[in-house]
Amino acid sequence: MKKVLIVAYYFPPSGGPGVQRVLKHVQYLPDYGWTPIVLTVSNGDFPARDESLMNKIPSNIHVERTHIYEPYTLYRKFTGKDKSVALDVNNLKKEGQKRSFTESIAEFIRSTIFIPDARIGWLPTAVKAGKRLIKDEGISMIYSSSPPYTCSLIGRSLKRSTGLPWVAGFRDPWTDFLTTPNRWFLPKKIDKYLEHSVFSEANAIESAWQGITDDALNKYPDLQKDKFHHIPNGFDSADFPPPPDMEKVNSVCTITYTGSMYGRRNPATLFQAIELLLQKGQIQKERFRLRFIGRLGAEVMEMIENTSFRDSIEVVSYLPHEQSVRALQQSDVSLLIVDEAKESAEIVPGKVFEYIGVYKPILALAPRNGAAAAHIIEANAGWVVEQQDIQTIAETVKHIITSFDNGTLIHHPKKEIIQRFERKEAARNLAEIFDTLS
Repeated sequence: MKKVLIVAYYFPPSGGPGVQRVLKHVQYLPDYGWTPIVLTVSNGDFPARDESLMNKIPSNIHVERTHIYEPYTLYRKFTGKDKSVALDVNNLKKEGQKRSFTESIAEFIRSTIFIPDARIGWLPTAVKAGKRLIKDEGISMIYSSSPPYTCSLIGRSLKRSTGLPWVAGFRDPWTDFLTTPNRWFLPKKIDKYLEHSVFSEANAIESAWQGITDDALNKYPDLQKDKFHHIPNGFDSADFPPPPDMEKVNSVCTITYTGSMYGRRNPATLFQAIELLLQKGQIQKERFRLRFIGRLGAEVMEMIENTSFRDSIEVVSYLPHEQSVRALQQSDVSLLIVDEAKESAEIVPGKVFEYIGVYKPILALAPRNGAAAAHIIEANAGWVVEQQDIQTIAETVKHIITSFDNGTLIHHPKKEIIQRFERKEAARNLAEIFDTLS
């Protein structure tokens, strides 16, 4: 068994979809000849915590946790935000939405000083611990998981000092992405320099969706195309609770969204479509329930409170992963909303595969020619409607609720397609990259 050092900020007890990718690699890489040793933080400021995921870490896996100098305590004090506020859902604003004066100052500091991101304070302790682990444990491979992109810089530093092969993993693009701070020219130039150096120096780059690879190659045509590898996200059916026994669990049509929602990822057009149907008397608000499970930005909560069907909306705070899956299983339809941005066509949220994996029909508000839509259509997993096509959204919602009431909401997904997205397959593909480099 060869050993790989996995550098990841988001690792249990952190919650959220980004954690699942790394956690599943850790669980299944040993099946393909690689023992992971995890380097993560001891005091991370996670947007969500899921203590139940600690039980998913194999007992024989060594996890090294080192201190990070987090700036978010100061940020909260400066902007007057409560310490419980999840910053990822509140520091990204919808287009045209103004920031307060203190938020603007804090964002300027963030975009000017914290390069590539606010986790840069982890680099000193992580590199020191990484060097020690590589020496003491006989590690022969380095793997980093970004974002945060500081993990990539840690991987780069360890490769430079040890000469070991390094695979840089990415779940999102780096610069010029929808979550990238709006930097002025000098910090932006530094950020791009760091990005290019990581792509150049890594022995291989693996991406969770093809758009990440396309983005990198478009920005930097000098990069070697053959060292980029697309390993899709997936789902682990071994983690899913048994499906409900009852054929019809709900008395009203239940449509469930799980995960964070903020900024340009919001339900505005869905709400407009539902208001249109209610005005025309084509549906009744007593016959459906919208359920949002996860961390919602303040502007999304405001949208919810301002609807005429507020009593038909249920908001549930973050749930442990297994309970979140159970909520999808107990729903009639899963709701997917892809961010409205120039990158939208290429974005494939990790939750897409869990949605597909629970075998419930999906209502996706996303580009029909996009990557997420391609997976849903290929698996015959639901409906895909452009987010601004309010009329078609309304027609689809009407069809869903009417079919539920008539007992004709029937779903025929393609099982043979869906099974390709099991997490074990992703770990096997990653192990093959490791084998080639070693």
